[in-house]
Amino acid sequence: MPDHLLTKSCRLNREEITMTKKTAQYQMKNSAPSSSATFTVEGPIFGLNIIKDGKPLSFDRSQGKKTSPGKTRPERAREIPPPPPPPEEELVEEEPVVAEPVLAVPDDSWDISLFDVPPVEGRIRFHDFDIPLSIMHGLADLSFNYCTPIQSAVIEHTLGGGDATGRAQTGTGKTAAFLITALTRLLRSPIKTKKTASPRALIIAPTRELVLQIADDCDTLSRYTGLNIVAVYGGMDYQKQLSRLAGRQVDIVVATPGRLLDFQRRQAIHLGQVEIFVIDEADRMLDMGFIPDVRHIIYSLPPKTKRQTLLFSATLTPEVTSLSSQWTKDPVIVEIEPEHVTVDNVEEIVYLVTAEQKFALLFNIIHLQNLDRVIIFGNRRDETRKLTDMLKQCNIKCELLSGDVDQKKRMQTLENFKAGKFRALVATDVAGRGIHIEDVSHVINYTLPYDPEDYVHRIGRTARAGKSGTSISFASEEDSFYIPDIEEYIGHKLHCTYPEEQWLKLPETIDAGKLKSSSSRPRDKSRSFRPGSRGRNGGKK
Repeated sequence: MPDHLLTKSCRLNREEITMTKKTAQYQMKNSAPSSSATFTVEGPIFGLNIIKDGKPLSFDRSQGKKTSPGKTRPERAREIPPPPPPPEEELVEEEPVVAEPVLAVPDDSWDISLFDVPPVEGRIRFHDFDIPLSIMHGLADLSFNYCTPIQSAVIEHTLGGGDATGRAQTGTGKTAAFLITALTRLLRSPIKTKKTASPRALIIAPTRELVLQIADDCDTLSRYTGLNIVAVYGGMDYQKQLSRLAGRQVDIVVATPGRLLDFQRRQAIHLGQVEIFVIDEADRMLDMGFIPDVRHIIYSLPPKTKRQTLLFSATLTPEVTSLSSQWTKDPVIVEIEPEHVTVDNVEEIVYLVTAEQKFALLFNIIHLQNLDRVIIFGNRRDETRKLTDMLKQCNIKCELLSGDVDQKKRMQTLENFKAGKFRALVATDVAGRGIHIEDVSHVINYTLPYDPEDYVHRIGRTARAGKSGTSISFASEEDSFYIPDIEEYIGHKLHCTYPEEQWLKLPETIDAGKLKSSSSRPRDKSRSFRPGSRGRNGGKK
C-alpha cells in the first residue's frame, strides 16, 4: 500500500467515531453506495436510530479523505453533484409547466370594490366568506364569482380550521376549495419557520400531471400573496426541484408520494412544520398502491390534533373511509353526486354508427362546427396513434397524449393545448383524471370506455367548475355493449341517435380501406365491463 494511503488508514483506525442521527444522515446522502459500511434503520420514520455495524466508514479516494460527518453541515449546493449535461436535442427544450417561482408583491392599489359580484338567490359568493384580500384579487382575475356546491360546503367549515372529507369528481371545483383554505390559513398566521425547505402546507396527489395542475392553479390563485409554491414529482427535473428547495423557505409543497419520500430521505425537505395537509384523489392513491408511502409521510407530520387535514376522493369506499377516520379529526363529510356532473352541466349525445363511419363523423363534427378546443378519447394506444395521423392528414391540428409519449413531451403537449396552439387533443385515459384545461367545449369518445367510471372522468374534462359543455360518444356494434353499464352508473339513460348523412362523408385525403379494421376490442356480450370495474355488478350510483 502506498505510504500516503497507509497513513490515512492508520489515522482512520485511531479515530473514535460516534455516529449520531444527524451525521449518519449526512454520510448516507454524501457517500456513494459501498459495501464497506452497512447501516440499520430502526423506527417507523426514515432517519431514526441509525446504527453502525462496526465496519469501516466508506472512503472517498477521489478527494483523498474519508467522508466523516464533520462539525458543520455543508452548503446544500454541494450535497448533490451537478447533473450531466442533457442530450443536445434537449438543450433547447425548457421545462414546460413549472417555472422558477417569482413571488409577486401584493397590489395595495386593488380594492374589493373592483370585484363586484351581485348577490343571487340560492348561490354563494366568495365575498360571503372571510377570505384575505390578496386571495380575492386572484379570484377576481380568474372570474370566480360564485362558489360551486363543494366549494361552499367545504370552505364554510375549513376556514375555521376544521378537517374535511369530500367525495367529488374532478371538475367540481374541489381544487380551489382546498387551495383557498390553505392560502387563507397561511396568510392569517404569517409565521416564518426557522428551517429552510420546511413547508407549512403539504398537498399530495397520485400523478405528476395532477401535481403540476394543482401547483399551476395555486400559483395563479396566490399570485398576490407573496407565498412560495414548489412542485415535487417523479420522472424528471430532479436537480431543478432540489434547487427550488435548497436554502430557501417554502410555504406550500405539492408532491407525488414517491419523490417526496426520496427528498425526505436526503433531508432536502422537512415536514415537521406542516400545518395543513391535503390528500387529493385518495381512492386513486389506494388503487395505485401508494397508501404505504402516504403512511410514511403522515408519520413525519405533526399529529392530526395539531394539523388540519383535508381528504378528497372520487368515491368513498369503506377503505377510503377507514383511512379518513385514521388521518382526520371530526371531519365534515361533503358528498357531490356524480350525476350532478353529467346531467346538470354536460349535454350528452350518443351517435349510432359503424366502425367504418366513425372517422368521417369525427372529422365533420370538428370541421363543420369549427371546434377549436376538443379532446378525443380512445381506449388503446395504437388506436389513438392512428387517429392522430389521420386527423393531421385532414389538416386538423392535433397532438397525441398517451403512455407512449415521454413525460416531458406530454407536459409540453398539455401546455400547448392550453395555449391554443392546436385544436384537438387525442388521448387515452392517461388524461382522463386530474387534467384541468379551461374552455374545452367538446369531449368525444371515439370508443366508449371499458369502465363506466372512466366515462364520467372523460366527460368531466368539459363543463369545468360550473360551465357547460358537450359530450359526444360514438357507439358501434361493439361499443353499444358498454352503454347499459354506463347508464346504470350515472343513473340516467343516454340519448342515442343517428347522425345526418352529410356528416358521414369521408375526406378525400383518407383511404376508406384503412377504416375496415375494428376499433374496439371484441367483447363477450355477457361481460361488458372490465374485471374489477364498478360496472353492472359493482356499480354505484
